[in-house]
Amino acid sequence: MAEGAELIRCALEAGVALESVYVSPDGDHDRATQDVCRRATAAGVRVFALGAGVLERVADTVTPQPVLAVLPMLEEPPPGADLWSGRPGSLVVVLVDVRDPGNAGTALRAADASGSTAVLFAGESVDPYNPKTVRASAGSLFHVPLAVRDDPFALASELSAAGFRTLATVVRDGEDYADLDWSVPTALFLGNESSGLDAALCGELAGSLAIPMAGRAESLNVGVACAVVCFEAFRQRRGGGPGARSIEDGGKDRNDD
Repeated sequence: MAEGAELIRCALEAGVALESVYVSPDGDHDRATQDVCRRATAAGVRVFALGAGVLERVADTVTPQPVLAVLPMLEEPPPGADLWSGRPGSLVVVLVDVRDPGNAGTALRAADASGSTAVLFAGESVDPYNPKTVRASAGSLFHVPLAVRDDPFALASELSAAGFRTLATVVRDGEDYADLDWSVPTALFLGNESSGLDAALCGELAGSLAIPMAGRAESLNVGVACAVVCFEAFRQRRGGGPGARSIEDGGKDRNDD
């Protein structure tokens, strides 16, 4: 379920075949709502006008927007698709037991904005179609390939066999994320909000990375950590090489002479 004109617009522009659209009386005077209803109708989607108070009873939010749509689950990339081929610069985000829908949606949005390859939901992670995840993705759910897998260990083996470097994101004792070469096709594993990644799973991965922090915070929100790493990979794809920069060295690359 996608609530709000902007999310529905993103779905339509991504070519998702909406099943139906529902509009409350408040949508009669909302330009964005009327626009997506016209576009949905033109695409052959059924649009239903609801009576007062009906949308409020079925929507996920306390004060819902005046329009929502019901969509089919998105088609997952099949085995053998380009997604599963570790090409230079590929970055696959793997969420393992990430249960907060806001974090999952933020990870989808960060992966989309940074040009990452895909987001994979593994283990006991939240359903990517949870209404809060859909909202937090701000439409990126329709732009980034995603897949759901039960077994993160099997997924790690599959990605490694496909040519991906598999890396665990840890709080400490990992390699500085900015010193890594992100032109290497990589599967980035991020763990549960409170307990992180299982030690046994970390042992199956090729390495680990950490994000250095200057303050007293123990760790970063998993969605924020995902964004930081994804955008370092994006920075390097844009022409910047590996090597963290610091205030102390005047912004000079650690790898520079």
